[in-house]
Amino acid sequence: MSKRTDVNDLGEFGLIDHLTKKIEIKNPSSFKGIGDDAAVLDYGNKMVVVSTDILSEGIHFDLMYSPLKHLGYKSVVVNLSDIYSMNAVPKQITVSIAFSNRFSVEALDEFYEGVKAACDYYNVDLVGGDTTSSLKGLFISITAIGEGEKDKLTYRNGAKNGDILCVTGNLGAAYLGLQILEREKQIFLSNPEVQPDLGKNDYIIGRQLKPEARKDMILQYFPKANLVPTAMIDISDGLSSELFHICKSSNVGAILNEGGVPIRPDVEQQAIDFKLDPITCALSGGEDYELLFTIDPADIEKVKYMPDIYICGEIVEKSEGIKLHTKGGNIHPLKAQGWVHFNND
Repeated sequence: MSKRTDVNDLGEFGLIDHLTKKIEIKNPSSFKGIGDDAAVLDYGNKMVVVSTDILSEGIHFDLMYSPLKHLGYKSVVVNLSDIYSMNAVPKQITVSIAFSNRFSVEALDEFYEGVKAACDYYNVDLVGGDTTSSLKGLFISITAIGEGEKDKLTYRNGAKNGDILCVTGNLGAAYLGLQILEREKQIFLSNPEVQPDLGKNDYIIGRQLKPEARKDMILQYFPKANLVPTAMIDISDGLSSELFHICKSSNVGAILNEGGVPIRPDVEQQAIDFKLDPITCALSGGEDYELLFTIDPADIEKVKYMPDIYICGEIVEKSEGIKLHTKGGNIHPLKAQGWVHFNND
């Protein structure tokens, strides 16, 4: 009997490494291949940056509480975030969808209204794609194409000992928004007569259903300060997982200070209401689409006065590991417990 390995034994990135280990780059224009937030192609004057994602119904989204217009918007944004995290600017997207016969033309119109809204806001062009049928559910594949300057593109592997660790925005809200929506879904399934009680959580729920990519950092604040991070990644799977990716790619360790992890007071209170640890939600929740990046210590004055940027730690030698310094003064090894991409049947 031939050996059968469960994909969960490898995890998402282990599986990618396994499936692509025999792939060799043949073309000089393929400047950066698999292993970062986006691939980079060198065509002379400009570097072309390409990223693609698949979203599957029942895995990445639930149409019981995800309006199709919001879903179209979010599907674009999560791809654009990968381009911005390379310190590049998205310019085009392609959209491919597979859908079952339960989706009408009007339903697909709603989805594409969201796609158009994202294209308008982020100034990107929809230039192609594909449509086909599926036996069950909705599948979305979007490819984002951007451009960047060769000496300003930022990868995961540039962090070095002594660099300062920074994060934008605030963390944990998207995960808690999901918890609220899931709670109300279960209540509705038990009693369809009960109206959803979303409270005063518009911001938290909005972070889940309609996130935004940090184009302001890449198009405005970084260029104005003449700042080029040494390494960068977007926070899709949780802060701890993304920090592990940077450390692995850069062959370094890190110290993350709990007090430097930005969490809004209403997010913190919502976590407590759910009997969850706010810092755990911030570290492992995911889908925040903020930027985690490192800078040279010489650039610290550039970020000190930038809006919505928080200094949350530093890069150390690999031998020191990846550790969390708690507000109480304790030091714990950090664990990457973000989004798990493969579920068992």
